[in-house]
Amino acid sequence: MVIVVADFIERRAVQPATDITQLHEAEMHGSKQNVAPVINEAGRGGTRQLAFMSAVASLVASFAAAAAPIPLYNIYRAEDGFTNAGISMAVVAYAVGTIAALLVLGRLSNHLGRRLTAITSLGLLLLGCLLLLNVHDIDMLLAGRFLVGVGTGLASSSLTSYIVDAAPSRPEWLASVASSQGPMLGLTVGAITSGALVQFGPWPRDLIYLVCVGFLLLSAALIAISPETATPTPGVWRSLLPRVSVPAQVRHLLPVAAAVFLATWSTGAFYQAFVPALVEDQLHTGSPLILGLVFAAYMAPSVLGAPIGGRFTSAIAQRVGMITFLAGMIGIITAINAGTLALFIIATIVAGAGQGIAITAATRGLLHGSTLADRAPIFSAIYLLCYSSATFPSLISGKLSNTFSLPQIAFGYGVLALGTPLFTVLSARNPHTDKAGNNTCDSSSTPTVVLGVKESTR
Repeated sequence: MVIVVADFIERRAVQPATDITQLHEAEMHGSKQNVAPVINEAGRGGTRQLAFMSAVASLVASFAAAAAPIPLYNIYRAEDGFTNAGISMAVVAYAVGTIAALLVLGRLSNHLGRRLTAITSLGLLLLGCLLLLNVHDIDMLLAGRFLVGVGTGLASSSLTSYIVDAAPSRPEWLASVASSQGPMLGLTVGAITSGALVQFGPWPRDLIYLVCVGFLLLSAALIAISPETATPTPGVWRSLLPRVSVPAQVRHLLPVAAAVFLATWSTGAFYQAFVPALVEDQLHTGSPLILGLVFAAYMAPSVLGAPIGGRFTSAIAQRVGMITFLAGMIGIITAINAGTLALFIIATIVAGAGQGIAITAATRGLLHGSTLADRAPIFSAIYLLCYSSATFPSLISGKLSNTFSLPQIAFGYGVLALGTPLFTVLSARNPHTDKAGNNTCDSSSTPTVVLGVKESTR
């Protein structure tokens, strides 16, 4: 799972194009920063279209590489003796690498330029894929997944910024759609393609990584011949210091938001770490393609759920999303116990849609009323909550997998999914209410961009 920093896309519709990176820099560093980067006008015109297409293709390729190993986990278990605990640690390594890159390197492209930072991220991903070509022990898998996590995190920030800089001014929604759906498209395509190549192609352990290396090299070449869109600025070392804070006016929303992130992101990690083994052992199919389709069934509906959540206030959307998510999780546990693959996939789609609604609503509430300088620290706080929610349950369940069976581990995630929706339903609040207790935060038609999805709140 991913969060793409695209809240600043909203300003593309209301600010002149040359002001976008100035606003972004003001957001990232506050008003005390000396010089804000400006759009490089020399890169505009016909070549800007090349930059936009190159950045979108690179973003998709990056997340496709991130999803590539999932259909291979059962092969690693069978041929190399990897345990479920070891696979769970690979999920932790990826999450740690991603959050480190997002928090520490997230503003690097403002200072080094979009192209150099993007190419660096693609290089890290490529190196991670090369390490995964030689996986025969758990340490190599952990190292490869960590590098892929760092590369994915850096790509999220640099390539999203590049897309925003280079996107045409019309249609206005193009940059938002490209930056938000690019990662989900990459994860979906990567998982399904990997499953198909592992099942039907030659060199099942290696071919998907070789394909990823080829596309990453092509992406780097496209970025290299594309124009730079942001003039590098001083302050690179200061940009490496993470800023994590939440404005006082929405701090009361943190407990519910944390519950939403805990339930949904821990389940995403569960799908990476344990679902491959569950599908084989409990649902009686060893097809790598089915594994890829199951993972895609959880990720893809999240994109559809996000705009649905925009039709409600943030509190109501969180309740709707988590109730939907809970219904999906009940179906998932039922399918595991009954050994029914079709029900498992249907319930996965329902849970995926529910998490899209809930995550978008929680993030929208935390961003309500934020200033430009507030938003980057808020997103840093969201990253910490989300990736911690993926990391710590994976650590715990990985240890428990040596004692408990996979259905019991799945039931534990189901209990977590039961508790957090109840807490959300009882506690979810909108950012502000008037003296009569009526909501005032989501009643305007001001466009809001959350997770790259431009919404009109109602």
